[in-house]
Amino acid sequence: MPFSNKVVIVTGASNGIGREIASTYAKKGAKVVLADIDEETGMKITSKIKENGGNAIFVKTDVKKEEDVNRLIYVTTSTYDTIHILINNAGKGIFKSPYELTLEEWDDVINTNLRSVFLCSREAAKVMRENKVGGAIVNIASTRAFMSEPSSEAYAATKGGIISLTHALASSFTEDRITVNAISPGWIETGDYSQLRVVDHEQHLSKRVGNPADIARACLYLTAEDNNFVTGTNITIDGGMTRKMIYEE
Repeated sequence: MPFSNKVVIVTGASNGIGREIASTYAKKGAKVVLADIDEETGMKITSKIKENGGNAIFVKTDVKKEEDVNRLIYVTTSTYDTIHILINNAGKGIFKSPYELTLEEWDDVINTNLRSVFLCSREAAKVMRENKVGGAIVNIASTRAFMSEPSSEAYAATKGGIISLTHALASSFTEDRITVNAISPGWIETGDYSQLRVVDHEQHLSKRVGNPADIARACLYLTAEDNNFVTGTNITIDGGMTRKMIYEE
């Protein structure tokens, strides 16, 4: 398997997209480090991966805190010696009128979603550059980076920042053979998929709402060694929604 014995860190791995990404890499033979602030759920997911024959550990991590990120890297390298792949997936959203959004709420979203990408990438890259094959970083952004809805200012700002940070890091890390790319998911249903309506699916060009596996497969593509020509870019995975023209009748 192409990811056999690769060491992969996935932040925000306890739920939703992150959970699927971590499980997918484990199925591909990788050694997976699940990082999340939700320890109870994270430990359950880690145990399930192991029960299915995977190799994984959980590290409780608040990704907006430098000391927690440093500990994540230390535990990873102490356990598995190195790092090959980092998936910066951790994030949170707040949808509140800009008239009411507090500075504390703004800072919390900015630090959780954007500062964490810088912190985790910086520290993981220090380890990756010592590998003969370099490494790969994937940052999970959002279609909200380039299309908006009311009361999404903090979330949108972080996702737009992630895309800009992605190509900046790709440029900075190029001599160390580290690729850096972003994925912008559209509607990815992490709840009960069976409860979606026909109209939910039909409004997509793909004729279906996305699911976490769609994002996990993209991560595999962007982190495969033979895809190292792909760097500094953002891939939109949204079932065609941001390219769809809508007419009022």
